[in-house]
Amino acid sequence: MTTLVVIAKEPLPGRVKTRLTPPFTPVEAAGLAEAALADTLRTVAAAPADRRVLVLDGDPGPWLPPGFDVVAQCAGGLDERLADAFARCGGPALLIGMDTPQVTTELLAVDFADCDAYFGPAEDGGFWALGLARPDPSLLRGVPMSTTVTGAVQRERLVAAGLRVRELPRLRDVDTAADAHAVAALAPHGGFAARLARCTAATEPDAR
Repeated sequence: MTTLVVIAKEPLPGRVKTRLTPPFTPVEAAGLAEAALADTLRTVAAAPADRRVLVLDGDPGPWLPPGFDVVAQCAGGLDERLADAFARCGGPALLIGMDTPQVTTELLAVDFADCDAYFGPAEDGGFWALGLARPDPSLLRGVPMSTTVTGAVQRERLVAAGLRVRELPRLRDVDTAADAHAVAALAPHGGFAARLARCTAATEPDAR
């Protein structure tokens, strides 16, 4: 069993999913972020784990299900915040973000019996999941974040440290409107897809 960690921002207008505006308004973008986060947390809540942690920038809301320890994100760049999240874990841990509402419990059911790390590449060149049998914050500090080579650099860090790395499937993050529609199609019965359908209908010229 592992600790499952979700790192997220409170879904407030103007602070999350700004690349969704346009075509969506800041309020709609925040609603989509909230739906993505809620779907993600529900999946994590249903996945096997010893402990579930939400590392949050902001305050929890009604989208948070029971069973999570909530801790504040530290200051600094994303690499420092990810490193600090792992530093809070005393044993095997798998960390994901709030941008892949299509994630399933099967993907989160990791077993470190024959590997030291899990790596989930994202289609944009980053990564959606990182698992460490022995959390070591130094494996993340200094990795350039939010670039097309972030995933490659992070994976090389793991390999250079002599870790046995198991690859998870490549997933698509929700960053743009095109991403949102593609991800919703992969999980058509989730809250994210439902929220996107409402937002899309609201943006149509004749929607009433």
